[in-house]
Amino acid sequence: MKKRELPPGLHRDTLAVHASIERSQYGEHSEALYLTSGFVQDDAETMAHRFANPQEGYTYGRTSNPTVTSFEQRLAAMEGAEAAIGASTGMGAILMLCMGLLKSGDHVVCSRSVFGSTLNLFGKEFAKFGVESTFVSQTDVGEWKRAIKPNTKLLFAETPTNPLTDVCDIQALADLAHNAGALLTVDNCFCSPALQRPIEFGADLIIHSGTKHLDGQGRVMAGAVCGPAKIVQDVLGPIVRTAGMTLAPFNAWVVLKGLETLSIRMQAQSANALALAKWLESHPGVSRVYYPGLSSHPQHELAMKQQSGSGAAVVSFDVKGGSPEERRKNAFHVIDSTQVVSIATNLGDVKTIVTHPATTSHGRLTEEQRQAAGIGQGLIRVAVGLEHVGDVQADLARGLDTL
Repeated sequence: MKKRELPPGLHRDTLAVHASIERSQYGEHSEALYLTSGFVQDDAETMAHRFANPQEGYTYGRTSNPTVTSFEQRLAAMEGAEAAIGASTGMGAILMLCMGLLKSGDHVVCSRSVFGSTLNLFGKEFAKFGVESTFVSQTDVGEWKRAIKPNTKLLFAETPTNPLTDVCDIQALADLAHNAGALLTVDNCFCSPALQRPIEFGADLIIHSGTKHLDGQGRVMAGAVCGPAKIVQDVLGPIVRTAGMTLAPFNAWVVLKGLETLSIRMQAQSANALALAKWLESHPGVSRVYYPGLSSHPQHELAMKQQSGSGAAVVSFDVKGGSPEERRKNAFHVIDSTQVVSIATNLGDVKTIVTHPATTSHGRLTEEQRQAAGIGQGLIRVAVGLEHVGDVQADLARGLDTL
């Protein structure tokens, strides 16, 4: 079928619907799902050429797939990046990135407020292979600067953080990284490109867990790295082909279709989250609310600048209690009293999810690590969905009102 090139300068919402590889000879309107492990070649010479130049054709499912390529092209376009590469999960994307950029003797500076599995990956797993990591305050640029060493190769942050919604100054960290000859990677899971494009503030690479907002309905696992083609295609591409962190075509297709509604979902869920955060802030059973959309948030102005004026869709809060044991008991009571929201892990779903970070996402950390990350026993995280916000408030009130 005749290919039509998209004109330059399209808005990210338009790219979310149209950016992908060209249609097949059948002219399908919805992008095709190619469920195949291999691809037949015309002749031995063509096969030899494509194995030597994998970007010029498809040979084997672990190497590449047209559906996965469509997802990669669409996500890269939405992030304003040159290229993207899919991975089986968000953590797989971080693993792929580090395998491509780091070696024994290298040093990483990472926020201590990132997702618990990310802390473990840098602090425990990569330490086995001689990669040193220093964990610093998410918001103290001076601490990041002091942590940089001559062998620092990578600065890694997520913004907002999971679950305390701390916001880092992307531009300031990018300047630090580049002055040190290092790269800045930003995990953009909480905001997605619908609200935040870190490349516009100087970030080099972007991590995504497509399992979250990009899919939007909690159906599949997926991950991706976005950034310059010379890194994404030339450095990370061979790692995927060799190590097999491959994104499955079906999962890629599901997330590809999820991207089409990403913007309107993020707007609606963020509005619900802001209303919920304001209500929680006034509740007598709550000691503190963590949400960048609130004017009381320490980085509110920075968040509004970086996140298109939105606080995103995750709200965390501390329940009151005299001791850690009492706060944990109270948090469990609030969670167990719910009848509408889901008690689960994950976020970015249209169904609201409530979880207790100290025993789930950060449960494998030591108590010292949890304290350093600010994860208390009374902390509850709410990933706000698309239900009527009044029903979510009433559901949380069942427990909060009976503490």
